[in-house]
Amino acid sequence: MFFRDIAGHKQIKENLIYTIKQNRMSHAWLFTGPEGNGKLALAIAYVQYLSCRNRSETDSCGTCSSCIKFQKLIHPDLHFAFPVVNTKKNNKPVSDDFLHNWREFILSSAYHGYNEWLNRIDVENRQAGIFSQESEEIIKKLNYKPFEAEFKSLIIWLPEKMNDSTANKLLKLIEEPPPKTLFILVSENTESIIKTILSRVQLIKIPKIDEASVRAVLKAESRQFSDDKINEIIRISEGNLSKAIFLLRNTEQEQSSENFLWFVDLMRNAFALKVDSLINWTDEISVAGREGQKSFLEYALQILRENFILNINPQNQNKIVFLTAEEKKFSEKFYKYIHSNNIYTIYDEFTEAYNHIERNGNGKLIFLDLALKLARLLKVKPNM
Repeated sequence: MFFRDIAGHKQIKENLIYTIKQNRMSHAWLFTGPEGNGKLALAIAYVQYLSCRNRSETDSCGTCSSCIKFQKLIHPDLHFAFPVVNTKKNNKPVSDDFLHNWREFILSSAYHGYNEWLNRIDVENRQAGIFSQESEEIIKKLNYKPFEAEFKSLIIWLPEKMNDSTANKLLKLIEEPPPKTLFILVSENTESIIKTILSRVQLIKIPKIDEASVRAVLKAESRQFSDDKINEIIRISEGNLSKAIFLLRNTEQEQSSENFLWFVDLMRNAFALKVDSLINWTDEISVAGREGQKSFLEYALQILRENFILNINPQNQNKIVFLTAEEKKFSEKFYKYIHSNNIYTIYDEFTEAYNHIERNGNGKLIFLDLALKLARLLKVKPNM
């Protein structure tokens, strides 16, 4: 991975390169920021640059033996830890069991999303995480001397997915690492990382990618779309290049997402209090798997937020609301039912449902309870 392959973040790239040139590297970094902003790619580019034998002022050379191995993610001193799932054949999985999928996932794009990864490894109804056996594997790897590079590097993607046992086992290793060891944690939710780990890492906040850089990537990706269409995708994606590229590649198909269809069915049947239809809806979403259910609840919270904003100021919808054309068409009639008298309670109910799913609650009961509560909340009258 090269710095030049990652859109935007010019100053951050320069700062990272400076730490290597001046030998001012922290032994443990935390790259944090929103999904789809290239922070995982930046971590890999940083380690590749550190290990490069002929690096330039601005990037690794790409031709030395180290760079060639990094570009295939097969360098013996580059290690990864990331969320995985239990399988029927393996109830104690570690990241190395999914390395083939991981390499394909990383090399397919410089911008990465959690749900994309889950789809790639087919999680079904299982919870993804970084489990305690991963820490044992990491400790074993990092106690070896570097094979080829000066440093051995571990990149932990989404450390917030570590359970407490894993985090506590790694804490001492991060605090007192073996010689010539570099940690880079890449997170989207630092609040879920234990504080003792946070206190031992050097934080680098990586913001959303700027609009100009997103536009340049989208135009290079496809030149057949109008500026208006490109601008709509930029507005909807909010700096998430992974999402923007997905929208660009799928915009011709004009297919409704599964989450959108579920959302529409839930709202219409709840408003009309069609109990049989709500039960059928509950049966359908309950087989989506826990990660799919969590993805729907996150999506629903986003759409509810946008409809509330639309209710506050419908005249400025093109400036402040991040909806696709399909979502906007539905929201033109729906937004008036999401207002200050019910949005906070609705938001709490969806959040509570998410937390119950996260804790392996019964999906059918959770979603039926949510649907029936929603039927009442959608009938709440706004202030006149």
